[in-house]
Order: sequence, then C-alpha cells, then structure tokens
Amino acid sequence: MNSLNKILTLIPLIFVLLSTTAFAAEQGYAGWEQGSEYNKLYNSKDQDQIKGVIKDFVTVTPLPGMSSGTAFILDEDGDETLVHLCPEAFATAKETGLKKGSKIKVKGCWAEIGDEFVFIAAKVKKGDHFEFKVRLTSDGTPFWTMSPEQLAKERSSE
Repeated sequence: MNSLNKILTLIPLIFVLLSTTAFAAEQGYAGWEQGSEYNKLYNSKDQDQIKGVIKDFVTVTPLPGMSSGTAFILDEDGDETLVHLCPEAFATAKETGLKKGSKIKVKGCWAEIGDEFVFIAAKVKKGDHFEFKVRLTSDGTPFWTMSPEQLAKERSSE
C-alpha cells in the first residue's frame, strides 16, 4: 500500500510537468523555456554590449526541436553578427518595433551554438527613447517565461 500511495502522489506531479512542457510547445516556445538547453547558454554574469546597424531580420531555430525565433543580422562596421531576440510566438520582426537600417545598441551575451558564435539579446536600444527588452538584464530571465502579471510589472517599469 505504501508504494501505491507514492505512485498516486507522483502522478499529479508528472501530469503538471508534462502539461507545462506541452503548453510551452503549443504556445510556440518549445526549447525556449526557462532552464532549457538554449536558455542555459545565456550567462547574465558575462554580459556585453555591441552596436551597429540592422542589416536584415531572419528566422532562426537555434537548436534542433526548438520553435522558430526572431533574430537579425547586425552590421558592426563590416563585421556581421547574428543576434537572437526571442521566440517568434513572443514577437515577430514587425512586432519588435525595430527596422532594417536602424542604428542600435544591443545588451546581452555571447554564446557558441554549433560552430557559430551568436549574440543572445536582453535589450535592444534605438536612440534615446526606444527600447525593446526580452530578458531581465539582472539575471537573464526571458520575458516569455514570465506570468502576465510579472511581465506587466516589468514593462511598466521601463
């Protein structure tokens, strides 16, 4: 009977874990979840800033099995860098408010994916008055993993 109770106790926990993963996949966030292999590549203690001009927007699938993501190619005085922003389900290129040809600064961190170094963005700033944030700069928490209340609070403080 003791073993049966343990099994019955674990069933709801397993259901919740599977439901959360399925929900993330249904929302277009598969592989982008907090604690995922991809998000572990973001090191908030090793942040950097790059600047340049947006050359073009692209769709990326950073790791096999992930949902597609929004990214852009940044021209840094002739050197090109692929900048990952977020899952497309969170924001498409049009929804970012950024445009091809915009001069910007990007705060985030470098990551090696396969044999390529990419820049994973936390915040993109254009001029003095526009900012598109996708992660907390303090610890790298992705906005798409926040509850609606947490996200509203974060956006109201911008």
